[in-house]
Amino acid sequence: MFRFEKEQKVFEIGGIKIGGQPGEYPTVLIGSIFYEKHRIVKDADKGEFDKNQAEALIKMQELMSDKTGNPSFLDVVGRSSEALIKYIDFVGDISNAPFLVDGPTADVRIPAIKHAFEIGLKDRAIYNSIDYTTGSEEVQALKKLGVVSSVVMAFNKKNPWPEGKVEILQGFPGQKGLLDVASEAGVKNILVDTAVIEIVGIGISARAIYLVKNQFGLPAGCGPANAITTWTKVKKGEFGPYAYNICLGGSAVVTQMMGANFVLYGPIELAEAAFPACAMTDTLIAYTAKRLGTTPKTKDHPLYKIF
Repeated sequence: MFRFEKEQKVFEIGGIKIGGQPGEYPTVLIGSIFYEKHRIVKDADKGEFDKNQAEALIKMQELMSDKTGNPSFLDVVGRSSEALIKYIDFVGDISNAPFLVDGPTADVRIPAIKHAFEIGLKDRAIYNSIDYTTGSEEVQALKKLGVVSSVVMAFNKKNPWPEGKVEILQGFPGQKGLLDVASEAGVKNILVDTAVIEIVGIGISARAIYLVKNQFGLPAGCGPANAITTWTKVKKGEFGPYAYNICLGGSAVVTQMMGANFVLYGPIELAEAAFPACAMTDTLIAYTAKRLGTTPKTKDHPLYKIF
């Protein structure tokens, strides 16, 4: 266990605090819903879906959050702005959780987050994301709307190693850093995603979390489940019926041990695998961090709830 020398920033989004030193605040767990080929979606372009199943999944994640003490966000994914707006309307009505406004392009995301603000969800909506493709038009749109919270995706196609992820955040000759881009867009609550691309890259992204927090003091995390969900052998059951859930939880633990403040754990159906594993890890980190002078800053920390 360790403590960062750099002062660690803590942001409050939708009433949930995220960031800080290892052991201060529990890891925020983020489940994806309405993602590509999600079984509850009937028409991905029009945003038609099974509302009963969607509500059941969201309530299940909230129950796991209540049991463990790990706060939850929703990653609301939409193929089109029409669909994403419908999903946001639904989520806004049945849940108080903060949510990522997640779409494949700015043309999908901007109208959706604009709508979220118009219906009173500004304090809960998180733009996903600012990355190396973000241009001046997108920056100006975010600034005009007054977007306060955003994920910044530290993907560096020229240098995929941990140092490359730091590099693209701070910038280099001929290219502005993504943190400067986010600042120009008016973003105050920056959540750095260290961009998992493949299974063997989980460790790289975990190491990048440590570097990002050590250098910038910003909340950081990633989505290791992106890689686990593409692991064909484990999905087919070649390592037994429990391997998939165990590996999913284990991938999250790797990032937590390097200081992750949030984990995108994958499809929301997997909440029952992700929450106990991450809550246990938060407990071990917090208990040991006390020897370094770090104590939990919330009574709802898993340290006080899961045993």
